[in-house]
Amino acid sequence: MRNKILILVVLISSISLVDVSAQQDAQYTQYMYNTMSVNPAYAGQRDGLSALLLYRTQWVGLDGAPDTGTFNIHSPLGGDNKVGLGLSVINDRIGPTQETYVDIDFSYTIHTSDEGRLSLGLKGGGHLLDVRYSELSQYNNGDVLLQSDIENKFSPNVGAGIYYRQADRWYLGLSVPNLLETTHFDEASLSQAKERMNAYLMGGYVFDINTDVKLKPAFLVKAVSGAPLQADLTLNALFSEKFTFGLAYRWDAAVSGLFGYQISDSFLLGLAYDREVTDLGQTKFDAGSFEVFLRFEPRDVTKILSPRFF
Repeated sequence: MRNKILILVVLISSISLVDVSAQQDAQYTQYMYNTMSVNPAYAGQRDGLSALLLYRTQWVGLDGAPDTGTFNIHSPLGGDNKVGLGLSVINDRIGPTQETYVDIDFSYTIHTSDEGRLSLGLKGGGHLLDVRYSELSQYNNGDVLLQSDIENKFSPNVGAGIYYRQADRWYLGLSVPNLLETTHFDEASLSQAKERMNAYLMGGYVFDINTDVKLKPAFLVKAVSGAPLQADLTLNALFSEKFTFGLAYRWDAAVSGLFGYQISDSFLLGLAYDREVTDLGQTKFDAGSFEVFLRFEPRDVTKILSPRFF
């Protein structure tokens, strides 16, 4: 059976001057651990050096399905922790296309009260686009668009965000990580593909159930013109500062299970599994989506009373 995603790419490529818009940003189930990828104001909010490596494979069993690798590292600068700086690298692949995003994130934090912190962030960088038409089965060998691949087409990127946290109790953030609506192909091409602005609203709250259990509901809402509003609702529970178990629901799309393990004072391992609730999830071509991350934070345990939950 031909891959549905590749067929869709072929159909779009065969239409003259098509303007494609969709929710193009990479998707994450464990977004609460990967905040800086979508909100530059989060840079430095871990109160120390924090590095994260994440891999996600979506719709396992469907050839050409989305496949995402993410690395980010950030830290506050100076003794007052007001300035944060970070680097974010995302490699997103789907079918014959691949995009690599490289961004520098900068934040400045204002102390609004003894426990309140308001952070303003900027993101700047660019991304490279590859489209390997040569990997497609060409049923029309005379298709002009399919004669040459697109390699390392560069487009600049600018983003902005705002992030507020009240001590270690709750947080709220709003961001647009891609302010430039980039057109990948010029008017002389046979088709066009535009990057639309994606807006993110996120938040979470930590409840202390008892000395050994913390409960954190969280949400992430994504909006982009030309695509339905998407909402992720998550409930995580932290046990004995060591184990995290969670459930999530992506509105009209998927249900998820999450697990985290604090391997040591410096390393946190996280796993997630998504199961589609759409028609795709009922087919033999989708075995679900898997996500794994490893976070490293060099910590002096003598100076930390309790690990941060966000």
